[in-house]
Amino acid sequence: MTVKTLHMGAAKVALDLGDGSERGEYVGQDYILKTLGRPHRAVNLMYCYYPLDQGWPARASTLPLPGGGKAGFAWDYAYDDYFPYQGGAGGDIAGEPFGQMRDVRRHGQDVILTLTVDCAVPDSHLIQIAEELRPFGRLMLRINHEATGNWFAFNKRYTYQQVADFYVRFHNILKTRAPHIRTILCIGEDHPDENGKMAYEDEFAEAIAAADIWSTDTYLALHWGWPYDIAEPGGTSHKRSGNGETLSGFLYEYSRFLARSGAQDRPFVISEFNADGDVTGAAGQAAQLADLYRRLPEEAPCITGITFYQFRDRGRLGLEIEDPGNPDIGHAQPVLEEYKKILNMPPYLPAMTEGAETAFPAKLRWGGSEDADGLSFPLTLENDPVFCEVTFPGEDERLNLMLELNGRWFYKKSGVKTIDLMPAFFNGGAPRETALRLFAPPPDGVNDPAQGDGWEMNYFTEIKTVPVFRIRYTPAAEPKE
Repeated sequence: MTVKTLHMGAAKVALDLGDGSERGEYVGQDYILKTLGRPHRAVNLMYCYYPLDQGWPARASTLPLPGGGKAGFAWDYAYDDYFPYQGGAGGDIAGEPFGQMRDVRRHGQDVILTLTVDCAVPDSHLIQIAEELRPFGRLMLRINHEATGNWFAFNKRYTYQQVADFYVRFHNILKTRAPHIRTILCIGEDHPDENGKMAYEDEFAEAIAAADIWSTDTYLALHWGWPYDIAEPGGTSHKRSGNGETLSGFLYEYSRFLARSGAQDRPFVISEFNADGDVTGAAGQAAQLADLYRRLPEEAPCITGITFYQFRDRGRLGLEIEDPGNPDIGHAQPVLEEYKKILNMPPYLPAMTEGAETAFPAKLRWGGSEDADGLSFPLTLENDPVFCEVTFPGEDERLNLMLELNGRWFYKKSGVKTIDLMPAFFNGGAPRETALRLFAPPPDGVNDPAQGDGWEMNYFTEIKTVPVFRIRYTPAAEPKE
């Protein structure tokens, strides 16, 4: 069999996915891959760090409210009701989000960690966090997002200038301790104030210049009163925007980021994006989102990535709605089928470039979902197969692999020997000339310092032999009369 080298690069617009938040639980990557059929560029995990608060590290919604009484808004608690970051000073990296980050990375995706942080924590805490995140490759850290809002605890406790200064302080520590980690600055306003500026952009001028990535959170429709009231016509706790004005808003925000940075360009991403089914209804949500995703690459070319918020939600902001009686069960919404189509649109697909023929053993490099060197195994099919599977013999059984055939991705966990590839043919026949593509993310989800210089950026694996394909075009036995 002829085997070629293969490089995976960035899509024109990267697709990322939120997985877990104050509104829903984390869903394992095995289930998400099976449901959607392909991995994302990155998965966004949402955590908070308020170690100086009484009651920490309990989840904020489990603690008594400041001043007593009952919550009437999602952010009425002592601190932000995200999952508590269990590392940091006196913490334990055996807890979360570290297990989830390993799960994300072994499935061929990068990590976006959204972390809201008390601006009063000393540098020693931030240094500890930087060291904890260092082995997780090309991680993106979104620090104190929606920072020009007024709902998070850090905004209630500190001025906008103090929040901006904290961002720069944390960013600078990361660049000293883990410079491969990219920071995301999430601010923005899709219309100008009386001076033609975004809200508080003067206070965030130094942060705009420091950040590796600029971002905004945008909802075509949102019911921010959830779960304490119901969105009804004439209500004041929800809103809906048009797709045209939203796309124009992206162009405006990007122009302001460029202006404040002295035209020093950065990637510009949408870190949270959806249309709330509480406002639009299920069919309206699917239709409006599908329209914007189709228009965005051409009408807002400044956008380099977009994160769908989120996979499973207790409200109507998920591809699935969490079953109220069992959080392990999700009910697919109409938007899920639309999103699967978007996942396979050319602007959102990673670039795949075949190289020269190669011999075995072969070396594989995982730099991340936008920079990986794998292998391509060309296949010539006689017709649609009845059986199609691939086996990794001998030592190669240990490999942790992501496989792609006919647009369908598969995960091979270390210790699994054979993968059934037939789901790649369930939605229609394959082309007669196709290829199995193979990449090797780190099996433990972390890079290995023992691999030497550059280990923070790359993980290397060796595959010993050509895998064995079993492709058959007739059943093992024909039916009897």
